[in-house]
Amino acid sequence: MTPLSIAFLPLTDSAVLVAAREKGFAADHDIALALVRAESWATVRDRLVFGQVQAAHMLAPLALAVTLGLSQHPAAIAAPFKLNVNGNALVMSPTFAAALDPDVMARAGDPVATAHDFATAIGLYRRKPVIGVVHRFSSHALMLRYWLGFAGVDPDRDVTLRVLSPSLMVEAMRSGEIDGFIAGEPWGSAAIAAGLAELVTLGSRIWQRGVEKVLAFREDWLAANPDTVDRLILALSRAAAWCDDPAHHAELAELLARDTYLGQPAELILPALTGQLVPRQGDPSLHAPDAMIFHREAAGFPWRSQALWIYSQFVRWGWIEAGADIERRAADVFRSDVYRRALAGTGEPMPGASMKVEGSIGVSLPVGSSKGSLTLGPDRFFDGAVFDPSDIAGYLAAIGGNPSGL
Repeated sequence: MTPLSIAFLPLTDSAVLVAAREKGFAADHDIALALVRAESWATVRDRLVFGQVQAAHMLAPLALAVTLGLSQHPAAIAAPFKLNVNGNALVMSPTFAAALDPDVMARAGDPVATAHDFATAIGLYRRKPVIGVVHRFSSHALMLRYWLGFAGVDPDRDVTLRVLSPSLMVEAMRSGEIDGFIAGEPWGSAAIAAGLAELVTLGSRIWQRGVEKVLAFREDWLAANPDTVDRLILALSRAAAWCDDPAHHAELAELLARDTYLGQPAELILPALTGQLVPRQGDPSLHAPDAMIFHREAAGFPWRSQALWIYSQFVRWGWIEAGADIERRAADVFRSDVYRRALAGTGEPMPGASMKVEGSIGVSLPVGSSKGSLTLGPDRFFDGAVFDPSDIAGYLAAIGGNPSGL
């Protein structure tokens, strides 16, 4: 068997990696898979960049940031597979949430109204709200910034964004260090179950099919080991299908609950898998069937247009200068060509194109597929904006451009 080590963080969206190891999908493809737990995204990044592991469970924006030289120790990163779509939640303390709509179901269901209420609540709160984010270059942080910016809130001026590891968020709430956080599950559910927080909105309500974690390699290692990469993607695609099957959710939650993985009770892990999330301690569950997607709708396919949306946000917030070469390098992080190569003989449905207009699908839509039939789910942004990867400058002008435009 080929030994392969993958760094991961204790999050529900590590599920595909865990299932690949524990259910034998990796072994079926002659891979001896070792999962190396880390406690911060900086550690995951460094283990990959310095070759301590061959692959990583990685924040999609972090993969671009490392490639574009925005993070410590630049390196060319390749992401040929998405490990999940959606999966994060914004939660705030009950004290802060008291200024929002008291109907938590209505609050979670209307991100436009809630964004405006949130902007008002900032001015009424006892201090500038401190909101935990898992990394500056995370999908969570980008979605939070996008959502706040819509309501006229400057995330660099009107709130304090504090970087903390996901597993430290609950204790930071308990100590009063932060007033809320946006992070992947199960940490939002854990804070709510402890009575420390209430749900404000879900990432899936900000961007219905928002990109989250990717399988990341150093580009040079991926190029030198195509057979191993392809076998791993085959194993992960099968594992993702297993994870998405409701019949397996209870077993998956138990696997993830093990101390070697999340080390949290299965009952806190299960809600994101089933889409039945408790928004406030003691309240009935909120039905959110798209809270986390692993396989259906070609969830694993790395759309280059999604990499470019991330790039557009880097430009918007003044983290990088716009330029044709940088734009190309950003798009090239998402390796749809490798995804197609790996799954070419499987009959797995996959898109015929590598880019699409993000935010343009309002209802489930059959699309052209190079293999089988494929239906894509709604991918709307909450504000109705549409991202055309061929006109990034026009998109930025339409949504406000940069912080000075807020």
